[in-house]
Amino acid sequence: MQQFAVLTASSGISDEVMSQAVSVLDGRPNRLGANAAEVAFDGAQPHLSLPGIDVNFIPAHKRQKSLLIADMDSTIITVECIDELADFAGVKPQVSDITERAMRGELDFEEALHARVAMLKGVTRDDIQTCFETRVHLTEGAVALVSQMNTRGMTALVSGGFTVFTQKVAAQTGFQFTHANTLLFDGDQLSGKVGTPIVHSGTKLEVLTRLLDERGLQFDDAIAVGDGANDAPMIKAAGLGVAYQAKPALREVADAVLDHSDLTALLALQGIS
Repeated sequence: MQQFAVLTASSGISDEVMSQAVSVLDGRPNRLGANAAEVAFDGAQPHLSLPGIDVNFIPAHKRQKSLLIADMDSTIITVECIDELADFAGVKPQVSDITERAMRGELDFEEALHARVAMLKGVTRDDIQTCFETRVHLTEGAVALVSQMNTRGMTALVSGGFTVFTQKVAAQTGFQFTHANTLLFDGDQLSGKVGTPIVHSGTKLEVLTRLLDERGLQFDDAIAVGDGANDAPMIKAAGLGVAYQAKPALREVADAVLDHSDLTALLALQGIS
């Protein structure tokens, strides 16, 4: 069965690295860009470790996907929005600790969300806008990834975070569909409560399934990306599940792991220049 060893990095793929990969794989190299290359080969996967380079093995069959579904916090953007909001309430260390444990899969996500949102009571709409403008930054490659995938099908941003951020991030990046939790207000301030039902790991899988069904697609037509334990069901279900700078619980179930690359690596995994 033909496979591709996909090499991606944030600082370029040198000719020396390419030669090393080709010698190990005995395959056919192809550059996909300054920071991405692939080597086509047949047979079993050999051990190939290259310092500072993400190496992932991707089957040739149905390699290009028609639907991108992505987590937002620490994936499409570089921060956890709830942690940054907590700074405005003076409780960032406490909230960040719960977030980290929930993303590692050590805490029930829904219970952890209610506990953290309760600590945000009193944060104002102006605080939220300031937080977005000063704290929320797109991960490198996000716009290019979404733009390319929009030309091939559909893009969906599905987050355990909040609509006050997903809507703005979608406007910046071009995501066609969003689904997230809703923060509830008491006048101009957060009430400390979140709307139900909660978007959790099962919700993300449900959304993926529904979007595929609506378009007559199969799971192997989808590429999914995330970083935390609550992304695991959709990552496992998608034809290509990608763990991006992820927690161990997600890395264990992903088809591809990216530690050294920007988000355009998701295009390289599909053989897209």
